[in-house]
Amino acid sequence: MKGKIITIILITVLIGALLSGCINKPKTETQTTPTAAVTTTPVSPGATAIQTAVITKELEGKISLSGAWALYPMAVRWGEEFQKLHPKVTVNVAAGGAGKGMTDALSGQVDIGMVSRAIDPSEIAKGAYPIGVTKDAVVAVINEKNPAAQEILKTGLKRKTFVDIYINKTVTTWGQAIGKPEIKQDIHLYTRSDAAGAPEIWANYLGKKQENLKGTGVYGDPGLLAAVQKDPLGIGYNNYNYAQDMKTGLPVTGIKIIPFDVNENGIVDPDEDISTKEKTIAAIKKGVFPHPPARVEFFVTKGKPTGLTAEFIKWVLTDGQKFVDEVGYIELSKETLNAELKKVE
Repeated sequence: MKGKIITIILITVLIGALLSGCINKPKTETQTTPTAAVTTTPVSPGATAIQTAVITKELEGKISLSGAWALYPMAVRWGEEFQKLHPKVTVNVAAGGAGKGMTDALSGQVDIGMVSRAIDPSEIAKGAYPIGVTKDAVVAVINEKNPAAQEILKTGLKRKTFVDIYINKTVTTWGQAIGKPEIKQDIHLYTRSDAAGAPEIWANYLGKKQENLKGTGVYGDPGLLAAVQKDPLGIGYNNYNYAQDMKTGLPVTGIKIIPFDVNENGIVDPDEDISTKEKTIAAIKKGVFPHPPARVEFFVTKGKPTGLTAEFIKWVLTDGQKFVDEVGYIELSKETLNAELKKVE
């Protein structure tokens, strides 16, 4: 009898423990899941019961960029691709010239300034933090109906001729430019009215500053291109990804690109031919194309970038590089990209 009582007591205690949760039982309540993305990976091949979770933070927020017309098409593409990867991120890109990009970055108006020229030491002193992201070049353009076009495309123009056209203004007719005095038409000279990378780099090629360039001032890369397209006697300069159609690889309608007679032998050698996107990129990579007006393009932040801005720039310097050639730019060397990446890490 005594044994039966003890057994009943033990059973009662066991039932109470089960009901009170003192003994472990399978959990069936709903578990709270973090908002970050979760990836489960088996510990070993065939493992099913035990898995590890790799949690990656989901990026969100806004990134703003402004500045160089030269870098604008590339930055737009980078922004579009980054937003596809991170739907909660918004990337806003505005052009306006390298000067605006630097000013906006230093004043905190944007997260990133796009600058298509060398960074001045005075800008570094104010907090400018430049990161090279790609490379392109400025080319001289003429109207396709220019009376000297055919000759220019065969011989190119020497650097001294460009200096005499844009700086000294001692070459004032198209006949003078190619050594054929019978061509009497005047050269109609166009330059940029806004402080920007393209005119600064073009002036650097000629040994001067933007303010030394002669000609009628026109705002922006598209504006300068349009001025030459409308004027058979016009000459201007553009970032080559504006002067060439990136889909066809040929000059845009209405213009021709002037070859540089780098070795000054009076003819356009095969490696001096920049009549297409492909040939231009090849000349820049070979180092035949003058540097300047070939140049590195920069993202500039005020101080070392952090947070979402830093994540975007890291992506640009890594996975984002696969879009560079497609948009019409030139990828920096692996060594340079690694060096720039260390600036952000």
